[in-house]
Amino acid sequence: MAGYLSESDFVMVEEGFSTRDLLEELTLGASQATTGQVAAFFVADLGAVVRKHFCFLKYLPRVRPFYAVRCNSSLGVLKVLAELGLGFSCANKAEMELVQHIGVPASKIICANPCKQVAQIKYAAKHGVRLLSFDNEVELAKVVKSHPSAKMVLCIATQDSHSLNHLSLRFGASLKSCRHLLENAKKSHVEVVGVSFHIGSGCPDPQAYAQSIADARLVFQMGAELGHTMNILDLGGGFPGLEGAKMRFEEMASVINSALDLYFPEGCGVDILAELGRYYVTSAFTVAVSIVAKKEVLDQPSREEQTGAAPKSIVYHLDEGVYGVFNSVLFDNTCPTPALQKKPSADQPLYSSSLWGPAVDGCDCVAEGLWLPQLQVGDWLVFDNMGAYTVDTKSLLGRTQACRVTYAMSRLAWEALRGQLLPAEEDQDAEGVCKPLSCGWEITDTLCVGPVFTPASIM
Repeated sequence: MAGYLSESDFVMVEEGFSTRDLLEELTLGASQATTGQVAAFFVADLGAVVRKHFCFLKYLPRVRPFYAVRCNSSLGVLKVLAELGLGFSCANKAEMELVQHIGVPASKIICANPCKQVAQIKYAAKHGVRLLSFDNEVELAKVVKSHPSAKMVLCIATQDSHSLNHLSLRFGASLKSCRHLLENAKKSHVEVVGVSFHIGSGCPDPQAYAQSIADARLVFQMGAELGHTMNILDLGGGFPGLEGAKMRFEEMASVINSALDLYFPEGCGVDILAELGRYYVTSAFTVAVSIVAKKEVLDQPSREEQTGAAPKSIVYHLDEGVYGVFNSVLFDNTCPTPALQKKPSADQPLYSSSLWGPAVDGCDCVAEGLWLPQLQVGDWLVFDNMGAYTVDTKSLLGRTQACRVTYAMSRLAWEALRGQLLPAEEDQDAEGVCKPLSCGWEITDTLCVGPVFTPASIM
């Protein structure tokens, strides 16, 4: 193995112990703690990340994955992905520092933010990060001055009107402006080695990839005409992290493969990259949040109800809100639905309930319109699929204490992770390159069993 991840970094999964068992033990330990400081924590199944990787290799065998660090920069995730041989897409100096701190070489880092601070460009130059993206003349001029040996990737705009996040409003050069940018780069003696794009998150139309790949082919032709040697195509992100997404990963991969075969056929000398974030981590993380306060509100009864007891709704307060862990409510328009740590009995009445974060304003509403049984202060709510843009987010409330993450992995996934590097270790002529297990995806179905965990005292 490459040595990024060791068994001491996670709880080893054993037979007969479920994720819920681990959560129950951790919440019980947090509830019994005398300090009372733990009001939220994550459990991360690193085995789920490994399974996603083998699935990616199966459906997109020509594409080399880079991980978008901004999506989830927790050390366990970075280490397991580095162990799997991924490259890393960094948006700023802090992310480059983080991945280099765990030992990732500069050759596996792309600074993919097309609008960077000069200090970030200088950091990249000083620490050997040579692959940078740009989409405008100002950025090109900054790189010429601060990192003249950089190899540039031209970021082009996409048709992302159907995506949840419209990145082309901010990033990406139009096809009309690409020739001018390539000419300026040539005059400034800057190497442009490839093209990138990003269709945005939550795009329901896989043909957006096909159109963007076709556009990239046109830019490659422009570059060749102007004397640029272009050999990198970066497909960006937008890959779904959930099984129930509007566009299935398998469907998306089929469209991408067809477009690559048409515009960048195998053997054309172009290295195909992708920058994945949500795909790897969304379903791997579960967060448990405790109720810190509650308030019962008597609703105004109707005429028919005036003779009986007035109905009530309940407001629950949490120590995490939309300015922290639950920021997807603001940015992705989601409505998080909790699972209860304590299963209610069938005869328990349900009440209209809402969940609110710690901010003293009217916007920190995590969820409303929920029908829940009567809960108490100290009870725990569990939220699944919480791995994307939730860990280590900077709270607008000024708090610096991040939620603790407990990592776990099944023994089967650990053995698969270790085994995928064995061929390169055995081949002394491999020039130090770690090759993925050629049939690594064959164990994907085996790895998709529900994880089980060894009990451990974490809190």
